Amino acid sequence: MSVSSFSAIPTAKFRLKTTPLTLHSPFLHRIPLRTLKTHKPTSLHISKSSISASLEAGVGVMATKLGMMSFFEESGTVVPVTVVGFREGNIVTQIKTEATDGYNAVQVGYRRVRDRKLTKPEMGHLEKSGIIPLRHLQEFRLQSIDGFEVTQKLDFGELFKEGDLVDVSGTTIGKGFQGGIKRHNFKRGQMTHGSKSHRQLGSIGAGTTPGRVYKGKKMPGRMGGTKRKVRKLKIVKIDDQLNIIMIKGALPGKPGNLLRIAPAKIVGKNIPKS
Repeated sequence: MSVSSFSAIPTAKFRLKTTPLTLHSPFLHRIPLRTLKTHKPTSLHISKSSISASLEAGVGVMATKLGMMSFFEESGTVVPVTVVGFREGNIVTQIKTEATDGYNAVQVGYRRVRDRKLTKPEMGHLEKSGIIPLRHLQEFRLQSIDGFEVTQKLDFGELFKEGDLVDVSGTTIGKGFQGGIKRHNFKRGQMTHGSKSHRQLGSIGAGTTPGRVYKGKKMPGRMGGTKRKVRKLKIVKIDDQLNIIMIKGALPGKPGNLLRIAPAKIVGKNIPKS
């Protein structure tokens, strides 16, 4: 067959229909990939509200939880209180300013220990200011740091008085791995012989849709051992001779744990309205 015979055969025109690729998911609409745009990373923007929320209402101190007891007021009312004691410390170890660190804060040290209990960087940080070895260092971010000096000792009786409200934070008691009944107050099943589910967790989700367990599902796991803050607790008694204070209510942690006590944040009084 000659080349001219091939040219006489009519040729069919094929048109390839192009459709935009889409993301297929039972929970998403069909979104064309060509409409997805990549955004360049932008600089981190910190709002003024987040900065104001991190500020303390005033400088605070660190203390040690001793235990709980009953306190009788003058009217005869019995009040459950937590006894908090103080060891050697609560000394200003560093003052941070906006010029040097970008924010205003007062660093406080608490609980004197031996030199061998601290690392060399920790010892060098304290020796730089001529301060004794201290176990705990915490910062109190303030609006103004006027009136504070390094090696200044913070006295609880000068910062607070009876009747003041304070925010107390600490580490809760660790309870290990617990089930759903103890950890999340779930109800148990029937305890009769026909029941096969007494303290079991039960169903945790559907099998086909979505075919997985949702994030945040309440299930057995580690309980306790987390940082908690109890707000607006009243100072019932301050005893300068025993060097203890009594705070109404329960505080996080077990006896011997470290507590952080700061003035309570009250919007409109010591915290400006946003």
